Amino acid sequence: MFPFSQQGAQSETPTFFTQEELNKLNSEFETGGVERIRHLLEKKVKELDNTELNIAVTGDSGAGKSTLINAMRGLCSEDEGAAAVGTTETTMEPTGYSHPTLPNVRYWDLPGIGSTEFTAGSYLKKMQFKKYDFFIIVSAGRFTENDAKLAKEIKRLGKKFYFVRSKIDADLYSMRQQRDEFDEEAEMGKIRSDCVSQLGKAGIPDPNVFLISSFVKNMYDFYWLMKALADGLPNIKKSVFVLALPNDSVEVIRKKGEILKKRIWMLAILSGGVGAIPVPGLSAACDIGIVIGAIIYFRKCLCLDDAALRRLAERTGTSVEVLKDAVKSSLLGELTAPVILRLGLGVVAVAVSVVEAFVYFIPGIGSIFGAGTSFGMTYWILNDALKLLMETAEKVLAVTKRAQ
Repeated sequence: MFPFSQQGAQSETPTFFTQEELNKLNSEFETGGVERIRHLLEKKVKELDNTELNIAVTGDSGAGKSTLINAMRGLCSEDEGAAAVGTTETTMEPTGYSHPTLPNVRYWDLPGIGSTEFTAGSYLKKMQFKKYDFFIIVSAGRFTENDAKLAKEIKRLGKKFYFVRSKIDADLYSMRQQRDEFDEEAEMGKIRSDCVSQLGKAGIPDPNVFLISSFVKNMYDFYWLMKALADGLPNIKKSVFVLALPNDSVEVIRKKGEILKKRIWMLAILSGGVGAIPVPGLSAACDIGIVIGAIIYFRKCLCLDDAALRRLAERTGTSVEVLKDAVKSSLLGELTAPVILRLGLGVVAVAVSVVEAFVYFIPGIGSIFGAGTSFGMTYWILNDALKLLMETAEKVLAVTKRAQ
């Protein structure tokens, strides 16, 4: 039996396949081998690449919606494409912001229901609620009855919602300045209890309220908010959401690595399918193309593309060249066949190409050899490349933390 399984499905890392899909893959492979399942895997890879995620952030003007959207995209207000902060809300239309490297992920700034004349039901219709995967309801102070009405309407329509109490760092700082003795944890508990109580009185029993600062993402509830958002999504969209997160911690980087690794065996099998086509040298050429395309995608997801590195360099007062030099990774430059071959494929690839030129003339042998070698080479080189990129991402994170 081909090794399609739900191993790790009980972990927090999402799997890309339903059990029905896995059963079909096993059945097809047993009856027809790699060629029989190739179209199924191509379809799945295309689905992964085209999956959209739309995140709605709503709240009244000044609640911190734009700052939260920028934080979730890994942007500062000065970055190109960032949502404008500190402006007066003048539009009653949703404003969309694409993820800087994964354009199928979009964040939508919706006007707070308190700033409109709509009822909760007509508000959601006007805001085209069906397109959103979930809603984040943001308040910089007390949640209002309108917030509760909106949440109930969202729930009635089968969507998830999350309450976020923003600017908690400013509130705690103000309290600290006014008191001789200050217990931050106790004060956060009081604020959380007050929010829960308000929403409970408005008809939202036992709501989860996240206290965050979009400027200090390693403190308060920002991590737990991101985890809750991910856990509330179905598997493929969960993977998309995690890959779109900024690299704020080693844990995020490693979680991304787990998700990206689940793609590798699919790409390797597709490479194996091409390797089975009896054309001398084709499998090696296609292996390089698949590898380069995958590494470019890995770099984007791990915030190692040039645009992401440029933003980090600007924040740390350095340059992209200095940042690249500090982490010393051969995978951050231009990717070409010679570069990939120097990473370790070199001698093996040349040897395989020569052997293929002979064995393809022997009926049956060439097809099996081509599929096996293409799968092995692609799987091996992409695993090594992903491991190296994850190590590079952790080095970049360490360098930027030291510079801050």
